[in-house]
Amino acid sequence: MIGPLAAHGIGGPTDLPIPLVYAVTGGAWALTATFAVVALAWRRPRYDPGPVPEPPARRPWLAVVGALLAAWWLGALFLGPDESNPGVGALYVLVWVGLVPLALAVGHVWRDLSPWRSVQALVGRATGRPDGFVRYPACLGYWPAALGLLAFVQLELVWPGAGDAADVRVWVAGYVLVTLVGGVLMGPRWFDRADPFDVYSALVARLSPFVRDGRWSLHDPLRTLAQVPVAPGLVAVLAVLLGSTAFDSFSATPGWQARSHAAGVDALVLVAFCLVVGLLFTAAAMATGGVDARRRRALPGELAHSLVPIAVGYVVAHYLSYLVEKGQGVVLGLLDPFGRGWQPLGDPGTAYVLSDRPGLLATLKVAAVVTGHVLAVLAAHDRAIALLPERNRLTGQLAMMLLMVAYTFAGLYLLLSV
Repeated sequence: MIGPLAAHGIGGPTDLPIPLVYAVTGGAWALTATFAVVALAWRRPRYDPGPVPEPPARRPWLAVVGALLAAWWLGALFLGPDESNPGVGALYVLVWVGLVPLALAVGHVWRDLSPWRSVQALVGRATGRPDGFVRYPACLGYWPAALGLLAFVQLELVWPGAGDAADVRVWVAGYVLVTLVGGVLMGPRWFDRADPFDVYSALVARLSPFVRDGRWSLHDPLRTLAQVPVAPGLVAVLAVLLGSTAFDSFSATPGWQARSHAAGVDALVLVAFCLVVGLLFTAAAMATGGVDARRRRALPGELAHSLVPIAVGYVVAHYLSYLVEKGQGVVLGLLDPFGRGWQPLGDPGTAYVLSDRPGLLATLKVAAVVTGHVLAVLAAHDRAIALLPERNRLTGQLAMMLLMVAYTFAGLYLLLSV
């Protein structure tokens, strides 16, 4: 377990036998064609964000399941062996990567499973303060979640002890302490805006075609994606998700691997990737005429939901084989949480169901990236024609379209060049 994770939380993909020129050119043309079609045929907004409905009450049985799973994982992490600790792999593979397909399949179930929300609910009920003791400052928005995500990707991608149980224990202990204190003090709003994993799950769940507002309902996911609540720091959250994935691919390139550099340099480069993604998106969103200064400043947040499909597409493309194949070993490791040699399922080994089919794997990964960008173009176009004056509806989107093409080129290049 610890071998593949020790130097680099999870690692980068090296298994895509698709010619780089074909993949990048095809992706860019697909994106350009999509924009051309919607520019001509999509003249009225279809996805009104409207008021975001209140989520249904948490399901108690899922809260119990979440508490049991968290206890099992924390027991493995803190009481298990220092070497080959299954809790380390569970954090990186099942929690971080597995969160995405879970949210796509069943919605924001993280909200029900979260043991930290359960603790806050119990304390709130006991003290008569279900909404906490102080009001969550609106000016903070998603900024605490963005910083939490940045702290996690620094651990996963940069920290020399990313695979060491002792270092991961320190990070997890700090995360649990901050999350519990913040939740008890500020109530459920803390988890909605400040818990990095909770916020990440909620954003991805907006793309689920199966669950809407916490209920099973087959629907157009772009309709729920448009309902992402806008608040300060939303662009930063998505910039961290996109920038960290890009850095992960970049750091696996031969040119970067050939150089020896301190972890501090890697940390700064990772931050630079996130800043570049966020600043370029902000500049492209604001590059339009026909709006006053106040509306121009609001445009990046209003269009930020269009980055969610791109982030999801890159995560699927980047980590698909790791989740399916490394995840098998992580699950088996969790069946022996304390390193006692338990093998309730025997030793079935790893089924390389994707690595043994490189053509299928490559197709799935490139399709994930291109699909994410196409959905992003549709979401951004729909919101733009609702926000921009009629004479600027097309010209005001050109900078964003060029940025999407650049993201496609850069993403596929990094994905396929390692």
